[in-house]
Amino acid sequence: MTAFRIKLDENLGQSHAALLRGAGYDVDRVTDEGLSGTADADLWPVVCREGRFFITLDLDFSDVRHFVPGSHPGILLLRPTSQSRDAALAVLTRVLSEVPLPTLAGCLADERRTRIRRPAK
Repeated sequence: MTAFRIKLDENLGQSHAALLRGAGYDVDRVTDEGLSGTADADLWPVVCREGRFFITLDLDFSDVRHFVPGSHPGILLLRPTSQSRDAALAVLTRVLSEVPLPTLAGCLADERRTRIRRPAK
């Protein structure tokens, strides 16, 4: 069985990738792939083509009308109280303890509001 595939946006670092890899996930980082600074409109097709679940702090990915559940591999929007890497790491650690990420495949999930938009059946 292959590991669940994840791509981390440029606002998440090596500590976030290490946490996810330690949990058994296959993780790529936008930064490691030379995609930092890439416009969302250009980055998103790469994420979808690779079939990777996307984890980000970028609120631009929160629009359910543009990122319709079931039309993509899935998005987890992290909303820490500060933009520090440690705050984001704490939120990601909490999320991992609460929900297996593969259950969010195809969803648009906002961890702060505990809102999960699932694909229509």
